Amino acid sequence: MGTVTIEINGQKVTAREGEKLLWAALDAGLYIPHLCAGKEIDYHPGSCRLCFVEIQGRAEPALACVEAVTPGMVVSTGSERVDRLVRTGFELLMSTHRLDCKDCPANKKCPLQEIAKKRKIPLKPKRLPKIEPDWPIDDSHPEFGLNPNHCVLCGKCVHVCNETENCRILDFSKRGALTTISTFDQSPLADHDCSGCLCCVEVCPVGALYRK
Repeated sequence: MGTVTIEINGQKVTAREGEKLLWAALDAGLYIPHLCAGKEIDYHPGSCRLCFVEIQGRAEPALACVEAVTPGMVVSTGSERVDRLVRTGFELLMSTHRLDCKDCPANKKCPLQEIAKKRKIPLKPKRLPKIEPDWPIDDSHPEFGLNPNHCVLCGKCVHVCNETENCRILDFSKRGALTTISTFDQSPLADHDCSGCLCCVEVCPVGALYRK
């Protein structure tokens, strides 16, 4: 497919027809909050619910990470409805996120901090009760560790472990509010035949998976 011209926030943007709207916006220097999508791994589940935009002619806001670029598309990354959806989604995430930024490997390069700053949303939600997670940290592997208290369940690590590297070690564990990232049988990382490729660490946006 060839290149087309679309409009984002009144700015003309050239993009490849069919590529995800999120990447077209970011490549043009237009910020859209996102956590779960990964361009380098072709992963865009739309699970974090933060990349909402308004598209002219659509009745409801759409997710930029799953929306394909089409010719003549007119997009707004901010509106009353979009701002409300983004704020609510972010507050829900942060209501169950361990806030110990100074001790986190992702501090000062964390997308959660970036979203809070650019969207002017407090890291500590005011409208929702704070539920501090207290999951055990898996530090058993010699090269990397897993702190599920920092995890935002974006699924990037599961995707690269299972689909890209075909290791099939990491997966979603439990259900509902108890969902975490763990090994398939919830045993320590060191008990599995992990090659130590660290691809899961590289794609983790929030320091839940970290190099030692």
